[in-house]
Amino acid sequence: MAYFLPTEVDFFPHPLLADEDGLLAMGARLSSDTLLLAYQFGIFPWTTAEQPLYWYYTHPRCVLMPDKLKISRSMRPLLNGNRFTWTIDTAFREVMHHCKHTSRSGQEGTWIFEELQEVFYDLHEQGYAHSVEVWEDGKLIGGLYGLALGRIFFGESMFAKVSNASKFGFIQLVRWLKERGFWMIDCQQETKHLVSLGAEMISSASFYGTLKKNIFQPSFQRKWTVEGTTSI
Repeated sequence: MAYFLPTEVDFFPHPLLADEDGLLAMGARLSSDTLLLAYQFGIFPWTTAEQPLYWYYTHPRCVLMPDKLKISRSMRPLLNGNRFTWTIDTAFREVMHHCKHTSRSGQEGTWIFEELQEVFYDLHEQGYAHSVEVWEDGKLIGGLYGLALGRIFFGESMFAKVSNASKFGFIQLVRWLKERGFWMIDCQQETKHLVSLGAEMISSASFYGTLKKNIFQPSFQRKWTVEGTTSI
């Protein structure tokens, strides 16, 4: 059962009231403030432009602890070489565009509809939403984006036009976040790709406990424009 939220509402039901599929509520107004409030409690929108606005709190939760990042032997030559380079927050709109238009197995349409894009653009300007870009010969070949609140990075989507490009960007981001004291990367849902990198499923109670502690952590709120290095 989903709770109905009027347009003017400025709160969400308790996330632990979500049903077994993670559905918590429908309705409310999609805005930067609403999205920040939702993510603070692990709630995220998952819908399309043709559907009502659905809000989810998936559980158990797929997360990656920076200390548990796995780097396969096959990735090390790529990470130690100079074929790929990476940056942060230099092409946020382009990364979202490519994530939106990447076809995914078993999925029709996209949850990255225009209104949601505009909200994330605003959050990027505010210093909450961030992107990682992967480049080869000056061309954008992969990347990912998400939202950073306190010491948690809430991953949203990634894309790759060249094999291992998104994995390369994700590894570099996790290492960068670890150096800055981040506790967790929220992956929302389990995939083989994420598990191969060290992601794991944790209980709803464990995830929610971390969220509560995170509320009191200051956010690293500004654009993270850096050029990445490739050696490990």
